[in-house]
Amino acid sequence: MAKDPVAKDRAPSKVAAARPGGPATPAQLIQFYRDMLLIRRFEERAGQLYGMGLIGGFCHLYIGQEAVVVGLQSCAQPGDSILTSYRDHGHMLACGMDPKGVMAELTGRAGGYSRGKGGSMHMFSREKGFYGGHGIVAAQVPIGTGLAFAHKYKKDGGMSFTYFGDGAVNQGQVYESFNMAGLWQLPALYVIENNMYGMGTSVERASASPDLWKRGEPYKLKCMSVDGMDVQAVRAAGLEAAAHIRAGNGPVLLEAKTYRYRGHSMSDPAKYRTKEELQKMRTEHDPIDHLRAVLLEAKALDEEAFKAIDKEIKDVVIAAADFAQKSPEPDPAELWTDILVA
Repeated sequence: MAKDPVAKDRAPSKVAAARPGGPATPAQLIQFYRDMLLIRRFEERAGQLYGMGLIGGFCHLYIGQEAVVVGLQSCAQPGDSILTSYRDHGHMLACGMDPKGVMAELTGRAGGYSRGKGGSMHMFSREKGFYGGHGIVAAQVPIGTGLAFAHKYKKDGGMSFTYFGDGAVNQGQVYESFNMAGLWQLPALYVIENNMYGMGTSVERASASPDLWKRGEPYKLKCMSVDGMDVQAVRAAGLEAAAHIRAGNGPVLLEAKTYRYRGHSMSDPAKYRTKEELQKMRTEHDPIDHLRAVLLEAKALDEEAFKAIDKEIKDVVIAAADFAQKSPEPDPAELWTDILVA
C-alpha cells in the first residue's frame, strides 16, 4: 500500500472554524479556487514552454502546492513583504503580479518583471511587495528577516512572509535568522513549505526530527503546523499567525505539509518516489479538487460555473504565453543597467 506522507497530520476542513477569524466566506472560497486554478494552469503552460525550448535554465513548478501560498496571501495586507525560493511562480501570481509579465520573464523577454534578466528564479515587484524568488537555498530567510526588521524600525505595521522548503530548513543561516527575529521580536512569518522531498532526498533521510515546525522553539518563535493541501486550514492558520505577529508578540514559524506533483525541477524524473504515492496524493489530497467538492456541496457553484471559470483561466494563461512569445528579447544595453558600483 502506498504511503501517505502527510496523512497523520491531516484534519477535516472544519478545523478552520476553530481558529481566530473563522472560516472564509463563499465569495472568498470561490476566489481561492480561481487563484489556485490560475497557478495550476500557468505552471502547466510553463512546463509546455520549457519542453519547447522557450524557457531556458532551470524551471521549478509549484503544481500541487497551490493551497499554501493562496491561503497565506489571503492574510496579507498592503505594505507587507513577501519573498520565497526558486519555486516562485505561484507566489508571484498569488501576490497579484500580472501573468503576462511573469511568463515573459520566464522566457527571458523584455516585457518580463526583471526585463528578461532574472528568468524563472529571480524576478521582483516592489509595487506588489514581492522581493524575489532566490536561487540560493535559504538565502531568502535572512533577507526576509531584514525586511521584518525594516517594518519594525519604520513602525509601518507591516510584516514579512518568508517561504522556504524542507531542504532549506537545515541551513545554518535559517537559525541565525530565527535567533535575530526572536531576540528582537520581529514581525516575521516564516513558512516551511514541506513538500516531503529536498531535491531527491526525503525529509526522513535529511532531518533528525521530522517535526520541522518545532525548529523555532529554542528561539522563542510561536511554532505551528498545518495541512498545506487544504486552503481553508492554511488560511485559518495564517490568520492566527498574522494576528499574533501584528499584535507585537514576535515571529511565527509555520510548517505547511504539502506535496509537489512534478520533479524538483523540469530535469528531474522523480524516480525516488513511487507512482502509487504520487497517485494517492493526487486522488485523495489535491487542494483544487478538495475545494471544488466543498463549493459543490455548499451549492456555491455548479458544474457550468466551474467550466466557465476554467475557460476564463485558460484564456488568461494563453494570453500570457502569447504575450511572452511576442515580447522582444532584451536590448544588449540592458547588460549595463541595474548595476551598482561601490
